[in-house]
Amino acid sequence: MAKPADADRPVESLSFEDALKELEAIVRQLEDGDVELEQSIAIYERGAALKAHCEAKLQAAQLKVEKIVLGGDGEPRTEAADLS
Repeated sequence: MAKPADADRPVESLSFEDALKELEAIVRQLEDGDVELEQSIAIYERGAALKAHCEAKLQAAQLKVEKIVLGGDGEPRTEAADLS
């Protein structure tokens, strides 16, 4: 199976969508079992980095939409962020 075009780019430079596409391709490769052990280990490691990158991007997006505030009772809660 051919590797995705972004496979040589640093994970940090990928958009969420590109990272997710590459991660999906890695999962398919590993599920198919048509790669040698050493390559499986290498692409698994890249997949782990891609997963962490996607999670970080999602968390950053969520923080742009919500902000954490302390309520009058001192308990933390979230409210919509003022993005204007």
